[in-house]
Amino acid sequence: MVDDVGVVREATPEHRPAFLELFFDLVFFLALIVLAADLSASLTWLAAAQTLIMFLAFSLVWALSAWVADTSDLNHPRGQVQVFWAMTGSLVMSAAVPEAFDGRGLIFAIGYLAIQLGSATYLLIAGRQQIVRIRNRRILFWASISGVAWLVGAFLPATPRTALWALAISIEYGAAAFGWPTPKLGHSVGWEWKLVGERVAERYRQILIVALGVSIFTAGLTLSPDNYTTYRVAAFGLAFAMAVLMWRIYIYRAGELLPDAIAASANPSRFGQFAAVSHLIMVAGLVLAAAGTTLVIDDPLHPAHPAWGAIMLGGTALFLVGRSLLAYTVFSRVSWTRPIGIILIGLLAPAIPVLPQFTVMAFITFILLAIALADSLNFGTRPGPAAPPHIRS
Repeated sequence: MVDDVGVVREATPEHRPAFLELFFDLVFFLALIVLAADLSASLTWLAAAQTLIMFLAFSLVWALSAWVADTSDLNHPRGQVQVFWAMTGSLVMSAAVPEAFDGRGLIFAIGYLAIQLGSATYLLIAGRQQIVRIRNRRILFWASISGVAWLVGAFLPATPRTALWALAISIEYGAAAFGWPTPKLGHSVGWEWKLVGERVAERYRQILIVALGVSIFTAGLTLSPDNYTTYRVAAFGLAFAMAVLMWRIYIYRAGELLPDAIAASANPSRFGQFAAVSHLIMVAGLVLAAAGTTLVIDDPLHPAHPAWGAIMLGGTALFLVGRSLLAYTVFSRVSWTRPIGIILIGLLAPAIPVLPQFTVMAFITFILLAIALADSLNFGTRPGPAAPPHIRS
């Protein structure tokens, strides 16, 4: 049902992601590419922390837009305003990423706050349902608090800016985790969002595909057409193989059955939050891996640098951690292949100083292949999806 301004509707079982949301994903795709390129250009712990902060900012924009769209009529012009507004702000943020902790910090902060404050204000004014207005008042309250840290940080040098922006994004994620508790307004509860399991699950799977696309896209761009060598082409092949194997590991059972699991849960909203966290972790891992593979393709036989090793090994391990959390969310247990894969990746760390980048990447690909093969051998032996106890409550 569409209200009299065409902004909010009741969620229906037939609800699917709108084409406009796929359009929005293109902007997020650009943001991930820029983040991966920016990280590969400066392999330091400070740069990694800064990339994480910007990644969390983009991810929160995407997540809130995805959840808001679940009860918005995106076929109506007034329902489309928030999505286009978020897209515009995200483009501004993407353009500012390379110098977000230098000369363009204010541009990045303004772009981000324009999305958060502008979207909440618009939905507060346009939404006629009381629950929608209260929900956005809560979000606006916390975005205003964190906004002070974003703006003040934009005028500080790189290191204190990093610290203050880390505080700002922590405030926002902390508030979201507890339902944006606000004086006199309480906190949001799951039923306020009226999430549709199949639709939300499809959005999560789409963003995972976007992140995998970043790995392939950055690898293709790095393999320059005028500098084909045997090792560079082989490194590109490994990068593509890693992307394919990560897709296979993701989609096997848990990724495939996620819509049914959300629909079967007694608390779909809480279940969706756990699924969102697991996908956020996996996407972060894919961005790190994309930054690492770019450097391998550029110079396959270059000695592996500890910072590169941390990004490459950490990115793959992070993907497997997120995938394990998704499996636990859906099945209440984790396949033994993921933890073993994480341990094997960790065992590669001591060899980083003595091996070339290409060799390390080949070992990582082999570990992912072993996990995918183990999953295939176990096909048909696992139970259907079931919400774990801590989600049912």
